Amino acid sequence: MDHVYERLKELNLILPKPPPVGGIYKPVRQMGNCLYVSGQGPTKDGAPVITGKAGAERTLEEAQEAARICVLNGLSVLHGYLGDLNKIRGLIKMLAFVQSAPGFNMQPKVIDGASALLRDIWGEAGVGARSAIGVNELPGNITVEIEFIFEV
Repeated sequence: MDHVYERLKELNLILPKPPPVGGIYKPVRQMGNCLYVSGQGPTKDGAPVITGKAGAERTLEEAQEAARICVLNGLSVLHGYLGDLNKIRGLIKMLAFVQSAPGFNMQPKVIDGASALLRDIWGEAGVGARSAIGVNELPGNITVEIEFIFEV
């Protein structure tokens, strides 16, 4: 069954090309039945598409869209590693960083954009443990960066 790909189609989403590796790291590292996905940003073809601080240059809604793009990039990397996203049993944990303006404290609401998308794809199996952290700067001035741990 192609559940994941059917859900992506129903949601009018297309997996992008995997982002290029930007340093000395592996995009995915498997340990047992856990897949650790390196931090993903809101990029397309390797270039940032949503930049700036949430609460200043970016609205809450724009930051949530950045979080959704991070998820799609993460799924693209996983598809490249596994060959089939249907092998994923669910999300274990998501660690998210939001480049935030002073006084902006809605990081959990920003990352709800990512969490809702994963829930829409996998149902309750797409809802894992989570941390949403505000930071001063992110690489390339991206608004959001998210790393994931999935179970296969």
